[in-house]
Amino acid sequence: MNGAFSLAHGNGEWYNRHMENNFTNLTHGRTSVYNINYHIVWCTKYRNKVLKGDIELDLKQILNQITTENGYSIAHMEIGLDDHIHLLVSAPPKISVSTIVKQLKGTSSLRLFTLHPELKKRFWKPKSERSLWSPSYYVESIGSVNEDAIAKYIDDQRKKEI
Repeated sequence: MNGAFSLAHGNGEWYNRHMENNFTNLTHGRTSVYNINYHIVWCTKYRNKVLKGDIELDLKQILNQITTENGYSIAHMEIGLDDHIHLLVSAPPKISVSTIVKQLKGTSSLRLFTLHPELKKRFWKPKSERSLWSPSYYVESIGSVNEDAIAKYIDDQRKKEI
């Protein structure tokens, strides 16, 4: 283990057993080390089933481009049969989940309408009000260690200080 990381987090047996395999998921930033992941889900407006064929392929490419442009990544992506978009996004702590969703939904909608003008027929509002996506979304934070394990780790740290 890295000396500074080991010093900050201890060398306890429990820690080594439960955390050692999670080091591969860590991202090292200039001032932080993190593993922040979100499961994000949203669907098309009016539940229109338009995400198939070239539109689905272009959407996946666009979403990956957006994440690259904005400093986060998509670990897994799937478009369900019911036109729900499921993403597992890994992001640095400086980017809020609401910003991520706004960038992904807003930019992908604009780019898809440009690439596929036929979508405008299904989403009939004026350009300034038009969106491909429903305004709502679901998000869940995904951790590599469960809450009980973290509680035990914190409790073990207190015992070491005594």
